[in-house]
Amino acid sequence: MRFYHSALALAGMGLLLSSGVAQGASPAPTAPAPLPDISRMTTITPAHEPYPPADLAARQVHEAFLTAARTNRRVLLDFGGNWCPDCRILAGIFAVPSVSQWLDEHFVIVPVNVGHLDTNMELAQQYGVTIKAVPTVLILTPQGRLLNPDGTLALGSARQMAPQSVITLLNEWNQRP
Repeated sequence: MRFYHSALALAGMGLLLSSGVAQGASPAPTAPAPLPDISRMTTITPAHEPYPPADLAARQVHEAFLTAARTNRRVLLDFGGNWCPDCRILAGIFAVPSVSQWLDEHFVIVPVNVGHLDTNMELAQQYGVTIKAVPTVLILTPQGRLLNPDGTLALGSARQMAPQSVITLLNEWNQRP
């Protein structure tokens, strides 16, 4: 289940995307996707409007945790705003096809619109995080345990980061028990 792009409209209507797994069924065993190699990419196209309307966030976060538990994946909450250049670059990295495939295998992703740092802040506070800047990225277990308390702001300078370092950092956080 992924909430970026066209899936946003479906999620907003309460429909769940299945990623080929019947609701309640265990996913079929597959070989894990290798870590994408985008080290040669020099240009990332910023996503136009990666964050859905703010009023969808609570429901999408709730549905993400249900899906993560059912599919044995982690939850990636991406707090940001469509006005934020680093947020748009981060979403552009997430949209690279090989990255998107890898992310979909490991995470249920929810872009959370924080307006101008004045809405949906309580969603991060539930996990002990106070949003001071965006993007703020939380990696959580399906039970809600924060895996990257030391790095929630680490992707805040996505424009200055090598795209590969973004993926490497997400992978490091995902490997935490």
